[in-house]
Amino acid sequence: MDNNFITFTIGKKKNIALIAHDGKKKELIDWCEQNRDILKNHSLCGTGTSARLVAEKTGLPVKGYNSGPLGGDQQIGAKIVEGVIDFVVFFSDPLEAQPHDPDVKALLRIAQVYDIPIANNRATADFMIRSPLMGMEYEHKVINFRQNVIDRVKDMK
Repeated sequence: MDNNFITFTIGKKKNIALIAHDGKKKELIDWCEQNRDILKNHSLCGTGTSARLVAEKTGLPVKGYNSGPLGGDQQIGAKIVEGVIDFVVFFSDPLEAQPHDPDVKALLRIAQVYDIPIANNRATADFMIRSPLMGMEYEHKVINFRQNVIDRVKDMK
């Protein structure tokens, strides 16, 4: 038995976070509208304005967290750690400096650490949402952080 990893299951119904920088919000709304029939079968959340605009423009229910610069990216990251968010669509704007860039990088890092699918642009989001895995359970292995800490403490002695 390998104690270094834990298997997590992403259910058939995904918990999807929707995030977009200001210059990409219209693109996210358009994408959500085009994929409305798929998204309506999943639980949606997002950072402040992105969540509000997607809900208003598409009619999809979207739970809103704080705006990104006010901690929303960190809230989404915390929900990934808690196992609440399974999937992230984050249309980031690579051509515009973001005052909360460290928060964005922390969110991307935590999604990577917890092996969470994340799309940073429309093409990736299209591939992900049209994957056969969207309608299935998916098991993935994540580092067993508890065991990792135990092993590191042993190595210190």
